[in-house]
Amino acid sequence: MDFSKGIVADQDPDQPMPWNLESLLRPPLSFSTTDIVVESIRSFYFEGEPYRGHPTRVFAFYGTPSHSKGEKLPAVVLVHGGLGTAFSEWVKLWVSRGYAAIAFDHSGSIPIGSMANWKNNPQGGPPLEAQALDQIDWPLKEQWVYHAVADTILACSLLESFPEIDRDRIGLTGVSWGAVISSIVAGIDTRFKFVAPVYGCGFISDEGKDGSCFVGASGGDPVKLRLWRELWDPANYLPRTRTPMLWTTGTNDFAFTLAALHSSYRSAPAPCSLSIHVRMPHGHEGPGEQPEEIHAFANHFLRGESPLLQIRTAGCEGELAWVDYVSPFPLKRVDLVFTLHKGRWQDRYWNTLAVDADPSSHRVSTLLPHGVTGFFFNLIDDRGLVVSSELFECVNAPMLESERTELFSS
Repeated sequence: MDFSKGIVADQDPDQPMPWNLESLLRPPLSFSTTDIVVESIRSFYFEGEPYRGHPTRVFAFYGTPSHSKGEKLPAVVLVHGGLGTAFSEWVKLWVSRGYAAIAFDHSGSIPIGSMANWKNNPQGGPPLEAQALDQIDWPLKEQWVYHAVADTILACSLLESFPEIDRDRIGLTGVSWGAVISSIVAGIDTRFKFVAPVYGCGFISDEGKDGSCFVGASGGDPVKLRLWRELWDPANYLPRTRTPMLWTTGTNDFAFTLAALHSSYRSAPAPCSLSIHVRMPHGHEGPGEQPEEIHAFANHFLRGESPLLQIRTAGCEGELAWVDYVSPFPLKRVDLVFTLHKGRWQDRYWNTLAVDADPSSHRVSTLLPHGVTGFFFNLIDDRGLVVSSELFECVNAPMLESERTELFSS
């Protein structure tokens, strides 16, 4: 079957996909190793999908917190981004939070060396090429996206087989390209109780209103770009999603624009939340791995703790912008985050203006500054956790009386 055709954003959820889910839902074989020794963390390989006619072995780190014998643990699957690999410190972070965690390499490497120069895994799968289109004319099951998605599903299947893991309490988070993979997996693997992409999203091969995109940004064969879009863009899989999602990013991410993220957020029918941080830097360690919003999101869905603040509705009528919310915790601050610029979303400067909230009505409203071209609200509770409203674009700025419509509204 030709999977490079017929996979579009409004596809029938029952249409076939490139992966054999029945096979991937079975626990893969695992192989212990002493290639890399990290204190308190287990290192091993697990069997991945065949590559160029040969079996593959995927390197992984796995860790668990101290727990009583027979206790079932919640767990997370951690998916690294471009230039990355399996990170033991990421596993340790989640272990310190009381979770079991698995981080694996999906780019044909092992974590020996340094960023962008990791040691080659002779039994690994395909690499993540700098240009996403480089492999699109390879056999489908030899391309990086196919393997990275399969490895992520297999990592969950392996977790489920461990006796200490509560198979009904497993979540997924990924950074950058790992978030792209997580966004695809969200639409095809229903076992995860939450999915939290950081930076990465869908609609990354579409040319946005400002002419920016990520896949194909440097040009290339338009036929290859069309094939990539139809086959691998998460936009094809997000409409299948039924798992709660938290999208976390920065206003000026160089790779994944606010426009693409917003389209991804709106295309997933599952309950979704946004956490958009002003000029949040792009990276694995620190900003990508550690958002406390993801920690709270996991605690809610895997431990039954209090949820993040929820945005009920948001909108704009003339000069007046507003947002309604519910929150289990008092609000610490509300910011109107706005830009006066047009052009590439990555290049716009974002301003922050504190806004008064009415705790009794759970509504925030404010007049928009003159010349606003785009805005959203950030609501910060007394835990310091940020939840954002949807993004709005003022299409005819700087006219204050102009009609303002939601970005990409239908």
